[in-house]
Amino acid sequence: MSDLLEVRAQSDIVGPSVPFAGWVKPNSRLCLYTEPGCIGPKITPQLRSGHVVTQPVGVEGAEPGDAIVIRIERLDVISKATASGTEVPRPGHFVSSASVGKKCAACGRLNPDTYLQGTGLEAIRCRHCGQPVLAFTPTHFYTVVMDQERKVALTVDAQQAEQIAHKAYEWMGLNPAQAVSYPAVLLAQAQMAGGIPLRMRPMIGNVGTVPSVDMPSSNNCGDFGQAIIGAEVFGITAEQLAEARTDAHMDIDSVRAGSVLICPVKVPGGGVFAGDVHAFQGDGEIAGHTSDVAARVEVIVDIIKGLAVDGPILLPPLSDLPPLAKPLSDEEQQKATALAQEFGTTMSEEWLPLQMIGSGADLAQAVENGLARLEKLTGLGRGEIRNRVTMAGAVEIGRLPGMIQITLPTPLDLLQRLGLDRLLKKQYQR
Repeated sequence: MSDLLEVRAQSDIVGPSVPFAGWVKPNSRLCLYTEPGCIGPKITPQLRSGHVVTQPVGVEGAEPGDAIVIRIERLDVISKATASGTEVPRPGHFVSSASVGKKCAACGRLNPDTYLQGTGLEAIRCRHCGQPVLAFTPTHFYTVVMDQERKVALTVDAQQAEQIAHKAYEWMGLNPAQAVSYPAVLLAQAQMAGGIPLRMRPMIGNVGTVPSVDMPSSNNCGDFGQAIIGAEVFGITAEQLAEARTDAHMDIDSVRAGSVLICPVKVPGGGVFAGDVHAFQGDGEIAGHTSDVAARVEVIVDIIKGLAVDGPILLPPLSDLPPLAKPLSDEEQQKATALAQEFGTTMSEEWLPLQMIGSGADLAQAVENGLARLEKLTGLGRGEIRNRVTMAGAVEIGRLPGMIQITLPTPLDLLQRLGLDRLLKKQYQR
């Protein structure tokens, strides 16, 4: 066992068959080096997922029925440029999904080995027959560069995108001898106008614990997971997906430095991993992809014994909480006390905000999933949960088609019974 572990190895699959990179004791620090997700793995046919994530790390003593706490201490962007955009799948170039079952349309090989020849849309070629093997067609892409401090980004024009493509690995912070995915800027795409300034706000799109069955890392969630139900590649049933998934692929923009995740343990040791770091992302990620970058993620992991959660709980930074869900200030507490005295009563409750993640095939099913998880965790009735969320919480869209976060103003005495009160008090300095 080790109290500090650095992980650079990547995996496209998450599940019990993937070996752990190592083990750590509770309250240990991990340094996880991530490769860019989404476009890079999607243009790498030998990968069986739309993401790569770091090889998982086991936490000593974590067993199914427990929860693992992941405190995101630091998030440093390594890439100097990236590319993303919208696309449509190319019929005949995949089975099941253009992210999972990439196929060479010329020779028919599934997830073939490939090599590079130049830059652009035909640069990635099947090693067996030499034909281009891109499983999708870009419809509107952009390439961005970032400043040295990684505070702002700027779109570039097609000529500049082509220049960046010729040094793709260098610009994206990848070692060509070690990287498992191709750099997205290799495509040299820039349909978006150059010179558009953007604020960077790095976040982690895929972070959490290992599901109880093997699946592509990008499909470990209730919405994108629909693509593998009954699929030819990595096919599982709807029931298996619901039971096995850990919803680590969240794409919620407040999963960033300063956040805390409380994740389900579904295999012994839990298996903590990270990947799919974005330089910036608007709520909903409506384009389907965004600014994937190589990054260094520093986290502290711990265990809550006996806290059986079906999906992640998120404690975002205070500034990211919905306005009404922020804990009352001392002045507001005093005013509420005075109001209670005026009406001959006492304040019966102090509460703190708890965010539950929900996912499903669409937003309605994701909300239903989040509400069911809250009901099971807290023991509160569905009507009371709905009212509390409406009075002083929120339902926010993490990602389309079906990833949400529900903020529940949760009574402090209930948090104490769950063993979460100290964690929330520390997060929100109460």
